[in-house]
Amino acid sequence: MTVDSFVAVAPEAPALPDDATQLLPPVPTGVPTPTGLGTRVALDARSISAWFGTHKVLERVSLAMPAGHVTALIGPSGCGKSTFLRILNRMHELVPSASLAGEVLLDGQDIYDPARRVTDARRSIGMVFQKPNPFPAMSIQDNVTAGLALTGVRVSAADRAALVEESLTRAGLWSEVKDRLRSPGGGLSGGQQQRLCIARSLAVRPQVLLMDEPCSALDPTSTRRVEETIGALRGEVTIVIVTHNMQQAARVSDQCAFFLAEQGTPGGIVEHGPTAQMFGSPADPRTEDYVNGRFG
Repeated sequence: MTVDSFVAVAPEAPALPDDATQLLPPVPTGVPTPTGLGTRVALDARSISAWFGTHKVLERVSLAMPAGHVTALIGPSGCGKSTFLRILNRMHELVPSASLAGEVLLDGQDIYDPARRVTDARRSIGMVFQKPNPFPAMSIQDNVTAGLALTGVRVSAADRAALVEESLTRAGLWSEVKDRLRSPGGGLSGGQQQRLCIARSLAVRPQVLLMDEPCSALDPTSTRRVEETIGALRGEVTIVIVTHNMQQAARVSDQCAFFLAEQGTPGGIVEHGPTAQMFGSPADPRTEDYVNGRFG
């Protein structure tokens, strides 16, 4: 089984061997969230253009995503937000007709460097999808550790239980499932399944977590809990989230980037900046119209 197939469609994953060796990076210590955005850049997209066949969908998009912050990508459907998000962890190349130009730097290193393995990029930059995709027949605890073997990360059997608790705690799910860890992940509610998927991503201790409309299929209560999880992770993990919910973007993000594709042109960023500024006093009238619901 390949990592590509795991990321794209989430099939059954192999069990982690009992005699595996500890190779995980350290647990994030938690960085206080600065009041401004003048902090270290964790992920830096530079002049990204993207195509599906001959159809160009993104035009020279550049965006710096500060470490420990939440960046929201907003804009109407079809403007390239999700394509941009998938480029950030090399999922765009899974589409046979897809191509791109530009650079994506993780701590200054291009994740598209031919010398860098795609599994290393995806281990450092995790993804949570729009629809929860746990392994339905696999237990909750095995769901959490499923990504380890698939990304080449191993932990000892003695440390596995601690890792499960750590990941579920960080995802805000431990107190709800700690007494039924051997129950199937598919038996959880939709919101719990999404937080289980977050825990699965966190188990490999990524530097960056990408979220593609993670609450679009959830009820308001489940949405609130996922947003609380995002808030709890702020400062530990760099988060980039695509959302069509302007209230959600205002609640959870530190900065926003407004994407737009006009009259058949490729998508691009109209403007980006601190969330309070983007919603309170945007520089471009198109941004003001969008965040106030006048179109889109």
